[in-house]
Amino acid sequence: MQYKRFGKTEMRLSVFSLGGMRFLESEANAIATIEKALELGINHIETAKGYGKSEEYIGAAFRQGLHRYRSQIYVTTKIPPTPDRQSMQQLINRSLERLHLDYIDNFDIHGINTWEHYELVKQPDGCMAAVQEAVRQGLIRHVGFSTHAPLEIILATINLDLFASVNLHYYYFNQRNLPAVALAHQKDMGVFIISPSDKGGMLYQPPAKLQQICAPFTPLYLNDRFLLSDPRVHTLSLGAANPQELLAHAPAWDNIAPLSEAEKAALERLDRQYLVLGTDRCSQCFQCLPCPEEINIPEVLRLRNLAVAFDMVEFGKYRYRMFENAGHWFPGKKANKCTDCGDCLPRCPEQLDIPKLLRDTHNRLYTQEGKRLWE
Repeated sequence: MQYKRFGKTEMRLSVFSLGGMRFLESEANAIATIEKALELGINHIETAKGYGKSEEYIGAAFRQGLHRYRSQIYVTTKIPPTPDRQSMQQLINRSLERLHLDYIDNFDIHGINTWEHYELVKQPDGCMAAVQEAVRQGLIRHVGFSTHAPLEIILATINLDLFASVNLHYYYFNQRNLPAVALAHQKDMGVFIISPSDKGGMLYQPPAKLQQICAPFTPLYLNDRFLLSDPRVHTLSLGAANPQELLAHAPAWDNIAPLSEAEKAALERLDRQYLVLGTDRCSQCFQCLPCPEEINIPEVLRLRNLAVAFDMVEFGKYRYRMFENAGHWFPGKKANKCTDCGDCLPRCPEQLDIPKLLRDTHNRLYTQEGKRLWE
């Protein structure tokens, strides 16, 4: 296991962090997973108030002996922005109680996803006042934020200079947030990548075509290396549901060196594969937005790009069914809401027939409605 300095926090985190979102089975299983992660060299556990019983399970692990390693373990928990400082103060205290901890190493405002959330953290006597008071009291050591927001909101939040780290989406198959990674690096912030194997393409179940293009590497390994070879990226979430799932990333966690020639060649093959889309490829410029029908056109067409070019149909279905069902965590209407108004067409530099491609995506990927894991 390799370790990186997590920006200005000065914490040296393992390049994989144990995410607690999938602690679903039982307290005993969660504790076994935590113990196995520590045995493998993972020194960072990440959870949130909203992850079911995750905080309680981690607290049980500390009660049952993990406390003797407290100085070697970093814990992050996350709480959504609140409209007032009192609510945040109460929620921080409850998280500390559930975690059975005297302090939180790294506390994140969870889900600064909209301009309304951005305004909440800007209020001088709002939720951040409670967070900053908790820092003064020694209850919190470092403060960051997590986000599923459009790039513009992420950049604006980083530029508030209130945070020492950021949790965001950034993967080989979704590089939209690269400017945010670069700005965070410029400000010496820690960069934590959310769910690289799942939201990064369901890479633990890759289609045969994707496996063939990546060979002799696995898609999972190549995405890990794409991220960890970048010095601006510090740690990746590993949301294991049980001890066995921890080992999937073992081939990558000992290697943070620059990409090898063979790895570069595999990534170049992935880049070239997009050519099969011909003139229907969406370049993700986002100039088609806003859509009068609130369709997230770039994300819909990104899923189409992946389904057509790489046979990533199951991933596309998985993400597509979240539209209209996940609120600000995954905003936008489904593509069948398109009314052929043509508002987006003059703004598309590729001159794509966007309404036609939206209908095609819906026909390819619509199966059923879906919910986020903890809803």
